[in-house]
Amino acid sequence: MDYNLFLLVNNLVGKWVCLDSLAIFFAKYFIYYLVAGAIILFFLIKDKKEKIKYLILTLLSVILSRLIITEIIRFFWYRPRPFVAYAVNSLIKHSASASFPSGHIAFLFALSMAILFFNKKFGIAFLIISLLVGLARVFVGVHYPLDILGGIVIGIISAIVIKIIFKPKFLEKFNFYK
Repeated sequence: MDYNLFLLVNNLVGKWVCLDSLAIFFAKYFIYYLVAGAIILFFLIKDKKEKIKYLILTLLSVILSRLIITEIIRFFWYRPRPFVAYAVNSLIKHSASASFPSGHIAFLFALSMAILFFNKKFGIAFLIISLLVGLARVFVGVHYPLDILGGIVIGIISAIVIKIIFKPKFLEKFNFYK
């Protein structure tokens, strides 16, 4: 089923030049715009305590999701990327590293959830755009849909866990804000 969903999306490659170009842009480059947006949001926060909470939550969420959980899963389970396992429509070059879970999407959903905790409007926008990035990565042939779903789950859970662990009261006990 995962492969069939992949084919449904990936077989659209080559039908519309604009769609191919848009997918390449989202799959390969848009992550940088989201990171820049997160940095801009940091500088828009006026309250120093809120800035520190935002920084801790975003950084630890993306570190937990992308550098710890994703890499542990990939260490124990290698799933070849679609272009390694099958003849697919590839639009971007990518290493033959493990496909599951999507590190890009784990990172983006952890970041988006952290932003959602501080600003619902921007957080929802980030979540929607992150989902588009995931779809684009299936479209260009570097991930299966379940890779994207795995990244989404890891990103969301990571941000929630970090939020629970680093409650403001916990940080205040250690005079962290002073």
